[in-house]
Amino acid sequence: MGDFSSTPGADTPDGCLDPRRPFLCIHAVDVFVRDQEESLRFYVDQLGFHLAFDARLQSGDRWVAVTPPDGTAVLALVAPAPESSQYRLIGRPTGVVLVTDDVIAKYEEWRRRGVRFSFTPRLRRVKYERAASGSAPGPSSVSDGQPPVWGGVFTRFRDVDGNSFALVGFDEVNREIEAERRRTEERLEAERRTAQELEIAKQVQARLFPQRLPPIETLEYAGACLQARQVGGDYHDFLDLGHGRFALVIADIAGKGIAASLLMANLQANLRSQCAIALDEPERLQRSVNQLFYENTGESAYATLFFAEYDDRKQRLRYANCGHLAGLLLRHGGAVERLDSTGTVVGLFREWDCAITECRLAAGDTLVLYTDGITESFNEAGEEFGEQRLIEAIERHRELPAQAVIASVFDEVQRFSPQEQHDDITLMVAKCRTPLSPRRS
Repeated sequence: MGDFSSTPGADTPDGCLDPRRPFLCIHAVDVFVRDQEESLRFYVDQLGFHLAFDARLQSGDRWVAVTPPDGTAVLALVAPAPESSQYRLIGRPTGVVLVTDDVIAKYEEWRRRGVRFSFTPRLRRVKYERAASGSAPGPSSVSDGQPPVWGGVFTRFRDVDGNSFALVGFDEVNREIEAERRRTEERLEAERRTAQELEIAKQVQARLFPQRLPPIETLEYAGACLQARQVGGDYHDFLDLGHGRFALVIADIAGKGIAASLLMANLQANLRSQCAIALDEPERLQRSVNQLFYENTGESAYATLFFAEYDDRKQRLRYANCGHLAGLLLRHGGAVERLDSTGTVVGLFREWDCAITECRLAAGDTLVLYTDGITESFNEAGEEFGEQRLIEAIERHRELPAQAVIASVFDEVQRFSPQEQHDDITLMVAKCRTPLSPRRS
C-alpha cells in the first residue's frame, strides 16, 4: 500500500532501519463501515487479511483493524455514528491502493470468493507529468501518444459497504517486490544459519571452560566469564598437574567474536596438550605454547597469558605473566602485591622467552586474576572502573566464598557500567586457607 517506490524498512540504503533516526511508519488508515463484524469477515475470509487488533476502548467503542498478509499496513474498520459526517463517507472511494505481483491471479481468487469488481483487470499505460507549474509530479494515464514510463494492470473492487479500492500491479513494482522478497528470504536464511552456527559455537566454547575443579586443600577458588557476545576470546582454566599441583590460567585473545573464540580454542588445546611438562620445566611449557600458537595462527594473532602453577603442599605459586594485566595478591594484613609481566605476549614472535617468578601464599591471602573487560568498563562520564576499584571491591567482599566474590564484583562492574557490554569480562579468585592437617616440608 501507499508508496510503490520504496520497500518496508528502507530507511537506509541497505534496507535496515537507521538507529540514529526516529522510527516512522504508517500506523493505520481508517475505512468507514456500517457493521464491524460483517466487514471483518469480508477482509479476513474473502481478502485473506489478518486480524491485527480487536479491542474495546475506554470509550466503549470497539476498535477493529486488519492487515494484508505482508503486515506492512493496517486498515482500521471504523463504525461511525449514523448522524456523523464520517457516516456519509461509507461507500465512497477510499484512496487506498493495494499492490500485488499478479493482478490477474488475485482477481480470479477474490472473484471466486465473492468480491465485487468494477471491471476486469485492464492494462493502463502511465507516465509522470507535472499537473501545473510548481506542483508535485505524479502518475497519469497516457492518451496523447507520448511514450509511457511504465505500464501496469489494474482494477477496482468494493467491500461489503461499497468502499472501493484499487488493485494494481505496476511492472517496476513487480520487479521490486520480487527482488525484495528474494532479498528478505536470503537475509532470513543467512540470519538463521548464523544464529544456528553461533549457538553451536557457544555450546562448544562452554565445554572449553573448566568443567571440574581439581581438589586443592589450601585454596578455595573459582572463575567465571561474562562474554560480550555469544562467543568470545577470554579464556580461563584450572589444570590438574598431579602430585598436589594445579595451574590457574587466564588469557585474553586479541579480537572478539567467532575469530577470537577459534583462537581461544587453539590456545586452550595447546596449553592442555603441553601442561604435562609444566611440573619440571615451566619455562619450556611457555616456549612450546608460544611456538604452537605462532605456527597455527595468522601473523597478527596474539594473546596475553597469565599461567600460574600452585603447589598445594608448599603453598608456593610459580607464575609467568606474558603481557597480561598484573595479577593481584591481596595479603591478609592489607598489603597488595602486583604480579607484573615477566615476558611479552604469546603468538606474535617466533623467538620468544618468558621468565618464571614465584611467591608464597599464607592463610587469608587472596589471589585475583582478571581481564581488561573489568578494568576498562566505563561509566557515562567516560571513567574506567580501573584496578583500584577492583581492589576495593575484592576487599569489600573477600570474606565471602570465592564464587560469591566473583558474583559481587560482576554486579559492581555492571552497575558502574550499565550500558551495553563492550568486552568479555573474566575474573578468577583464589583464597588461601589453613590446611586441614599439618604439612611436612
